[in-house]
Amino acid sequence: MKPHRSPKKISLNWIPFICLSFFTLGILFSNRLWVPPESNGQLLSQRRREQELQIVSGDCDTKKTPGQDNDVMGEVLKTHEAIQSLDKSVAMLEMQLAASRNSQEMDNGEASKVVSTLTRDRPPRKKVFMVIGINTAFSSRRRRDSVRETWMPQGEKLIQLEREKGIVIRFMIGHSATSNSILDRAIDSEEAQHKDFFRLEHVEGYHELSAKTKIFFSTAVAKWDAEFYVKVDDDVHVNLGMLATTLGRHRSKPRVYIGCMKSGPVLSSKNVKYREPEYWKFGEEGNKYFRHATGQIYAISKELATYISINQPILHKYANEDVSLGAWFIGLEVEHIDDRNMCCGTPPDCEWKAQAGNVCVASFDWSCSGICKSVKKLKTVHERCGEGDDAVWNTSL
Repeated sequence: MKPHRSPKKISLNWIPFICLSFFTLGILFSNRLWVPPESNGQLLSQRRREQELQIVSGDCDTKKTPGQDNDVMGEVLKTHEAIQSLDKSVAMLEMQLAASRNSQEMDNGEASKVVSTLTRDRPPRKKVFMVIGINTAFSSRRRRDSVRETWMPQGEKLIQLEREKGIVIRFMIGHSATSNSILDRAIDSEEAQHKDFFRLEHVEGYHELSAKTKIFFSTAVAKWDAEFYVKVDDDVHVNLGMLATTLGRHRSKPRVYIGCMKSGPVLSSKNVKYREPEYWKFGEEGNKYFRHATGQIYAISKELATYISINQPILHKYANEDVSLGAWFIGLEVEHIDDRNMCCGTPPDCEWKAQAGNVCVASFDWSCSGICKSVKKLKTVHERCGEGDDAVWNTSL
């Protein structure tokens, strides 16, 4: 049996040496990992300073200093607003310049294509109160005669109305597609007899009414310096005195659009009379048009007629003339005046109103977009709903 060996014992003389060695190693190890609080704060400050230097360096590279971003954006906004203000001012000056240029050209006789023999020997751009253009067609001779026999003065009285009251009335018409056609010669003959036409550089056609409206206002502005320009159809009855009185109430306003305002449906179905081919521009099917004056009669102030004259090439034409006119004004600072006296019905409607002291400006039948069978009926409407032949002469303008 082997004797049991006891483990070797470390000499007591080595214990102090070993403890001192571990203590020394502990101190060295602790110095590498532990940083005093003061040193830690200095290190963080140093790192923050380095980051700030990097930011400043970056700002210097872009020519900016901290805190200027808001100032720069403010200056940009101010500059943008100033440019917009200048654009508006320039636009107004351009409009005034163009109107002045048109006037000067007319004074120099450069617009001889617009013919109105009634004032051929008078200076162009005569200042008047209103110009009334009666829209008519080649086939409407009997309608024109019925208007001449009722509410439109004739001969010397027509000249006197212009001279004393500043009210100009003309049948507006263009020309046929064929030069010097029998239709044009018939109008020339009628003009020689009555001297009440305003000839336009326009090819007549039912689907060209929007274009005709633009040309009428443009040529009328070039020929007469009027406060108001009025368009009326040749199958509508008009009381001139009431029309002048109504417009006179708004003469101090810069941009007015006066008529019976409506908002009818946008018709998209094929083979309907007032179909709008561009119906999709007005939104979903079944939508209505924006507010605009009905086409039988309406009036606009000089500023709006001048606007049409200057911007004629870029004004979009829709299928319906009254919609087109309303579209030209929809984005402008224009006051829409809805005057229901400009769309009275035929007797007994207008007759009852006249008896009550509320004489109508204009009368027609909505069902016919004018007076139904106006050639036969216009004289009756004039007798029962007319203001009297002296009313317009007694009107104070």
